[in-house]
Amino acid sequence: MRLRVLLAAVALPLALWASLPLVSSGATPQAELNSLQSRIDAARKKIGAKKGTERMLSSQIAGYQRRIGRLQAKIGTLASRQDIIQADLDIKRAELERLRSDLRSERARLVRLRSRLDETRRVLRSRLVEIFKAGKPDLVTVILNSDGFADLLERSEFIARISDQDRRIVTLVSAARVDAVRSEKRLSRLEDRQQVVTEVVQKRRDEIAAIKMQLIGTRVGYSRTKAGKDAALDKTRSDRANLQDHVESLEAASNKITGQLNRAQQQNAGDLPIRKGNGSMIYPINAPLSSPFGPRWGRLHAGIDLSAAEGTPIRAADGGKVVLMQGTGASGGYGNYTCVQHTATMSTCYAHQSRFGTSTGANVSQGQVIGYVGNTGNSFGAHLHFEVRINGSPVNPLNYL
Repeated sequence: MRLRVLLAAVALPLALWASLPLVSSGATPQAELNSLQSRIDAARKKIGAKKGTERMLSSQIAGYQRRIGRLQAKIGTLASRQDIIQADLDIKRAELERLRSDLRSERARLVRLRSRLDETRRVLRSRLVEIFKAGKPDLVTVILNSDGFADLLERSEFIARISDQDRRIVTLVSAARVDAVRSEKRLSRLEDRQQVVTEVVQKRRDEIAAIKMQLIGTRVGYSRTKAGKDAALDKTRSDRANLQDHVESLEAASNKITGQLNRAQQQNAGDLPIRKGNGSMIYPINAPLSSPFGPRWGRLHAGIDLSAAEGTPIRAADGGKVVLMQGTGASGGYGNYTCVQHTATMSTCYAHQSRFGTSTGANVSQGQVIGYVGNTGNSFGAHLHFEVRINGSPVNPLNYL
């Protein structure tokens, strides 16, 4: 269930991307440029979301991999236990086979003993009949006074009065009787032992079957979970790659339109009038706004971007003193960079210039050319990055133009 929800969350940004409206072929180049920039920003946000999903899935997969390692150790322990039980089971099976062989031998011996006992009893019975018919009063009295056949065999006076031949017969009967009793007891013990060993063997078999099922269930469970996470991660990466390709195509279209606008503006740069808004400052160039002040790509965009052809003159937004001029190497991402101090707390700055039009310490008037639009520093096309700073902190320039 969690996997289906995750895949649905991954698929949603793609559906939103696919639903973005295309720019009408009848729109102006600047409108197309603004629309493309909006779509690029939206696609980059989705790429950021994809990266977050990738990090989450990678973390989950790593967690499952650790769990798999622990499960693998458990599987190794269970496998060792299975080997021990199997060895014990083999011993019990061998013991059971020996018991079964002993039982067969003991049963055969008991049959022989019983047959022997029956034969000796028959012989003794015949001799007793003969003794009785012979009319020996003492022996007849002993026989009549005995309490059963077994008691008669134990009477010493009976043994003393019979002949050697009869005595041998009695001895044989007595020994056969003892052997038969012992054999029956041994047979009973063997049968009890056989039942116990049979139960142990069955219990060991059940344990091995349970362990095997546990091993199989464990392997199948973690394999399915990890495979699902891997599939979700692969899909997210594929979606992000598609979005990045889409952004690159949008940026290519945007750069093409920007080039067209720059060429057109460059041809008319000298004819463009100074642009003034409702504030005290003038626009440093008469060009369309391509990126506003505020958060952009996860950080503050400290000014506004005005798209214009490279070489377009940049005018001071207000009168003041040039307090800072830095080249591309010193200013970092700003490229060629100029700042003009207007009051004790207010200054304006002009970035990405192709070349400077003034010098440090110079006093400039409002509208005076102080540089030219360029593409230096971290820039993706010719434009002017314009900032207004109060006490050194950037504020929205549109509030002063």
